[in-house]
Amino acid sequence: MNKKERLVAAIEQGTVIDHIPAEKTYQVAQLLGLFDLTTPVTIGINYPSQKVGNKGIIKVSDKFFTDDEISRLSVVAPKVILNIIRDYEVVEKKTVETPSEIRGIVKCKNPKCITNNEPMSTYFHVHDGILTCHYCEKEQDISSVELVP
Repeated sequence: MNKKERLVAAIEQGTVIDHIPAEKTYQVAQLLGLFDLTTPVTIGINYPSQKVGNKGIIKVSDKFFTDDEISRLSVVAPKVILNIIRDYEVVEKKTVETPSEIRGIVKCKNPKCITNNEPMSTYFHVHDGILTCHYCEKEQDISSVELVP
């Protein structure tokens, strides 16, 4: 497919988030605060993908994400591809990887955990898709976590 046949308009500068599982696309947009931006954001869902079946794609003009923002992404959509765009060209591709620690993104499932009863941030250790709360040691699968509001 040449550049003139793209399904979604090209952007001059910014980030394209690709290979998002289709059902996670809006959650990714919400997690990254894209609905609050004033720059153009294009969100597409249910594009055919050999990697994930149906995929979502998000194009964000004039926005480059921090490592912290990218690690937030890994919780809901691990293995998405970030394409950094400058002058309509991909200058860098990154596969989002889940970090070994996650802070302030996921809620602990233990109602007695201090993070659910005191004004403090959550902190999890990540190993093989399992999150372990640093404070109460409750384990939860990364695929079924609840995000901190």
